[in-house]
Amino acid sequence: MSGGSPSGLPDLLTGRQHGQALQLSLLMLASALTEGLGLALLVPLLALLLPAGGVAGPDWLAGFMPTWLGLEGLLAGFVGLVLLRAVIALLRTRAALELELAVVNGLRQRTWRALLHADWRFLSGLRRSQQASLLISNLDRVGFGLNQALAGFSAAVTLLALGLAALAISPLLALAAGAGCALVLLAYAGLRQRAASEGAALGRAWDQVHAALHDGLAALRLTKASGAEAQMERDAAEAFSGLAAARRSFVSNASLGALVLHGGGAVVLAVLVWLAISRWAVPLVSLLPMAALFARAVPLLGAVQEAWQQWHHARPALAESRALIVSAEAACEPPVRADAAPQLAQAITLAGAVVHYAGQPAAAVDAVSLVVPAGKITALVGPSGAGKSTLADLLAGLLAPDRGLVAIDGVPLDPAHQRAWRGQVAYIAQEPLLLAASLRENLRWGAPNATDARLWAALEDAAAADFVRALPAGLDTLLGDGGRALSGGERQRLMLAQALLRDPQMLILDEATSALDPANEAAIAAALGRLRGRMTILLIAHRGVLLGRADRIIHLDRGRVVDES
Repeated sequence: MSGGSPSGLPDLLTGRQHGQALQLSLLMLASALTEGLGLALLVPLLALLLPAGGVAGPDWLAGFMPTWLGLEGLLAGFVGLVLLRAVIALLRTRAALELELAVVNGLRQRTWRALLHADWRFLSGLRRSQQASLLISNLDRVGFGLNQALAGFSAAVTLLALGLAALAISPLLALAAGAGCALVLLAYAGLRQRAASEGAALGRAWDQVHAALHDGLAALRLTKASGAEAQMERDAAEAFSGLAAARRSFVSNASLGALVLHGGGAVVLAVLVWLAISRWAVPLVSLLPMAALFARAVPLLGAVQEAWQQWHHARPALAESRALIVSAEAACEPPVRADAAPQLAQAITLAGAVVHYAGQPAAAVDAVSLVVPAGKITALVGPSGAGKSTLADLLAGLLAPDRGLVAIDGVPLDPAHQRAWRGQVAYIAQEPLLLAASLRENLRWGAPNATDARLWAALEDAAAADFVRALPAGLDTLLGDGGRALSGGERQRLMLAQALLRDPQMLILDEATSALDPANEAAIAAALGRLRGRMTILLIAHRGVLLGRADRIIHLDRGRVVDES
């Protein structure tokens, strides 16, 4: 299908998938040839059935079958071809499904792998709802488009085989029918172009649906508390309506095209039969198989057109997915070197570090120079947007500065060391990330081989052992979605225990206690006080008990250090 081929797809396929595509092509060819041969057999069969005289077919068919086969032999051969084609069709259907699943799953895994290994600066610029839309909806659309493209290719190959059979029976009628088919496909160029624009509109509609649902689910507590259910319902309904409108537009145009195609095909068939009888004097023994061929060709032509249109509709989804894969793989971080993990014994030093995000007018971190001493508790404070989290990302090895440097004990944290250093850092965010699994499984998320003894030791260090022992199932307690079986303070102490199981050189808490009650905040503060000297601790906070535990407080504003105490 020239002009509508799966452009951009072949270079995303693996060698095994190319082999699957070749195997499927051979099955399609075999299926088409057996169908064409079966219809061609109607000529000698009719020659035996129709009265002699004035009904002879093409001369070459006179010796097509051995005369001793007779009617029974021809019928047996016809039945055998039909059964063979049915077996081939079964194998072809299975092969097409396996290729579709292999391509879609392969693209989904490749996209996910590319995102997981991309650097943090690239990832932080992506919307999570858009990523979900690309990984789920877009690749499902690619799979459907590929399925349609394979069906269309199969129909096109069958059409070619029928055309060869028609040429063998009546070259004049076959050439006339081929010209009619070409004109029909040419007339649909505008519909195929419109399908591409409608496919892009569908992609935007899916993005809006994912964004509405993602934002709505994330804000359920706030929605219920503020009585904003009606507004959230309206936002989602608007996104759903946009999706429905995009799908309705495409289906309407596709249905109109099918109507015109079948009507036009019927007209072409009627004209060809009239010409064959009234003008070209085609023998009946040839005309009847040709009529069967034409009748079979019309729906096949419709299948080719529909598949071509469906692929044009899916191409924008493939283009978006391919763009994400290419950009994420281009942002891939270097592999971790086992010997590259820096050892922090003295201090982490920043010298003239600058971080500037694309599209932002000012630098998030602007020429910052500071020293974070090892084994101490350092706090970063300042208003929202002051650059605290970006500075923490620099110290954690998540980001590399645009200018300046980050050094561990005087050794620059270059790309070869950055990922290795990150493995020595534990990060606790403001919102705990807990799985809907057991407490033990959550603790082992970062240390899968940890023994129960290690788990209890980490819980003791995090001031969490007492409440875990009080749970009816202890370590086997199921936490529910997001850890809802626990209070906010219990979740944060559990996150601290999980972080300590990694035995990090550096522990970062990003506003980890801002939403906790004084008792839980005091418990975490006491736990951090006991950890002083065992690891370097970095706090991001506005206020609270934790600041009283800090050995050093660094004040930031607009990406710059304005005070140290």
